[in-house]
Amino acid sequence: MFHEKDIPIQVAIGNYDLGICGSDWIEELLAKYPSSALMKVKNLKYGEGALYAAASAAAGTVTVEELRAKPSVIRIASEYPNLAESFAINARLRHFSVFPLWGGAEVYPPESADLALVGGTAEELSFYQLVPISRVLSVSAFLIANRNSWKAKALGKIVSPIEEALMPEKAARKPKKEKFQPPKIQYPAEELSKDVVRLALPDGHQQAPTQQLLNKAGIRLDDYPSEKGNRRPHADIDGVTVKVIRPQDMPLQVANDNFDLAITGRDWLTEHLCQFPSSPVKELLNLKLGRVKVVAVVSQDLDIADIRDLSESERALPLRVASEYVNIADKYARDNRLSRYRLIPTWGASEAFLPEDADLLIENTETGRTLAQHNLKIIDTLFESTACLIGSAKRVSNPPKKERMESIIKTLREAAEEI
Repeated sequence: MFHEKDIPIQVAIGNYDLGICGSDWIEELLAKYPSSALMKVKNLKYGEGALYAAASAAAGTVTVEELRAKPSVIRIASEYPNLAESFAINARLRHFSVFPLWGGAEVYPPESADLALVGGTAEELSFYQLVPISRVLSVSAFLIANRNSWKAKALGKIVSPIEEALMPEKAARKPKKEKFQPPKIQYPAEELSKDVVRLALPDGHQQAPTQQLLNKAGIRLDDYPSEKGNRRPHADIDGVTVKVIRPQDMPLQVANDNFDLAITGRDWLTEHLCQFPSSPVKELLNLKLGRVKVVAVVSQDLDIADIRDLSESERALPLRVASEYVNIADKYARDNRLSRYRLIPTWGASEAFLPEDADLLIENTETGRTLAQHNLKIIDTLFESTACLIGSAKRVSNPPKKERMESIIKTLREAAEEI
């Protein structure tokens, strides 16, 4: 089992003969690599949806023609950067820039992007104050295959039962879709004042400890964590606006001046600085939450005690290094003189790659138990990571904003010292 985004890649390069995933991730791969060995076998007719190019209702843009006529650069945020670029080219946008994200693109317009390429229904987008500009892609689960395997292997015995199950008389009745309940979200009615501090908070498993820290600091949020997907909780601090985004995206967003402060992991800050050593983003405060170690991992079955054994081993093929932290992994491999290696970017569930699809994994772990359960062992610890407050090293010239930022940093520092 892999993260869905990894499946088309693994099938395309021939590590797997068949796979099942959403057509959005298939088309995302084919948009960049149209001549890959990936082929669609069967529409499985579940997981149906759509991808839309959508703009903020506050922006007043409702057609592609209006976008095309704009002289300024159209900023597009999406976790589907290849499809976003294809949309922009097909729409003949004169000037555009694509911001690749790990997710949560719906929260970026209007302040940090002009368009978001996101999945959902037109009704769901409306509750995020987004207006569909164009339906980019219809989405459904698909059975996919490696073209070379399809020609060389008798895969029909596997595919036939799946096709049989899709016959109308055998198809299960679709469950009734629950009515979408809109989250209560406060959207900016106008452009933010230059005095306002823009704070980014993490989604996912870091939300609960972040909420506890904020409560300890006396900072109250009205809907964080949100059961309904609200990514704009309201803070009880004057002059502060909050968005909830992926921790992986925060360093780059701070570097691009879309946020003044953000709570992310030191692992993702390090990943960013490995890629952009001259970035202005820096750690302002160690929050002492979410303590994990970033480690080098191999299969228990390998007779390897440490990274020196890998660097000194003679191999006919390049060492396959898998990681969500592509730039950290690349630096680690170079620092340890792994002369021949190939990076394999992953999007989660990375422990599934060893030993068949990778030789070395750079991963984070809290206790190491999950790695041990997958018959993996740690051969090196790169560094320890905790949640941290990040900001830009650039000087804040606005006195009211600077004062507010310093107040937030001081308040969080005092709360972190009690942990």
